[in-house]
Amino acid sequence: MKKNLVISEKETILDALQKLNLVTDVSRLILFVVDVQNRVIGSLTDGDIRRSLSKDKDLLKNIGEVCNRSFKFIFESEGFINLNGFRDNNIKMLPLLNKDYTLSRVIDLEKTKSIIPMECMIMAGGRGKRLSPLTDDVPKPMLPLGKKPIIEYNIDRLISFGIKKIYISVKYLGEQIVEYFGDGSSKGIDIEYIWEDKPLGTAGALSLVDNFETDHVLLMNSDLFTNVNFEEMFLKLIDKKADMVVASTEYKVDVPYAVFECGSDMKVENFKEKPTYVYHSNAGVYAFKKEWISEIPKDAFFDITDLMDKIVFDKGLLLHNPIRGYWIDIGKPADYKNAQEFIKHFKD
Repeated sequence: MKKNLVISEKETILDALQKLNLVTDVSRLILFVVDVQNRVIGSLTDGDIRRSLSKDKDLLKNIGEVCNRSFKFIFESEGFINLNGFRDNNIKMLPLLNKDYTLSRVIDLEKTKSIIPMECMIMAGGRGKRLSPLTDDVPKPMLPLGKKPIIEYNIDRLISFGIKKIYISVKYLGEQIVEYFGDGSSKGIDIEYIWEDKPLGTAGALSLVDNFETDHVLLMNSDLFTNVNFEEMFLKLIDKKADMVVASTEYKVDVPYAVFECGSDMKVENFKEKPTYVYHSNAGVYAFKKEWISEIPKDAFFDITDLMDKIVFDKGLLLHNPIRGYWIDIGKPADYKNAQEFIKHFKD
């Protein structure tokens, strides 16, 4: 995207119109104008061009005379970038500049919700026996859901929160996942595969990564269909100085009988007729401090719940964050069917 959206200040309005015609799949037609040193000096929209033509009717006018030099931008950062203020001001395309004012990248604010400084690992090595025979020849994360595999919805959602480095742990039929996504460049991200020679549980593969570059890491199951808010989880992790934040989903239990509330000697002090109890359950998405990975044994079976137990035992801060939307764990045929019905009406 970056190369297609750049134009020299020495080029003409006619050149800009030809270049704008080649811009596709963005929320707003815009070019960023650079000087001879490739420093961004302004932005150019079709509106800027119309105003110039209505005034001068000169298609050969230099872009440097037409562009908006009061354009909005921010400097590239390795930290969290909150995009809400720009979005509130109706900015759709936001350039991120290097310190020398050269263009680093362009953020499409209708596709990117925020920029979160976390790397992610997606657990995708399981056999998926409960979905057999569907998973006899296809790994569960690659089962189709609408027009793309289950795991691709998760990858695309991670991308929408600015996450650019994703590890995928693979084992059963993992070659199909590698062949489909490759190195991630087709999606503008970096994907690295962690091969499990033996089952490592839901967190053991984390120990096989030489070094996560970010201070906080995201771990998630590959067979989820959800609109979990990664930004909300990250901010809770930072603001509350937590060791781990676990996404949670509500689990309701309907009791078909009256439930007694008793005191001593089995005395019934109150009762509830056919009550419903609501519990917050583990939703399979975890954000945590990178330092906790050192507690995971190297190349050994280890579940993320074991790490949660250790955080609690060590008096660390373990929080949950409710998912305020949809969440389907595609583990059984009924779940997969439910997701297939849901996707027919899906709008993210």
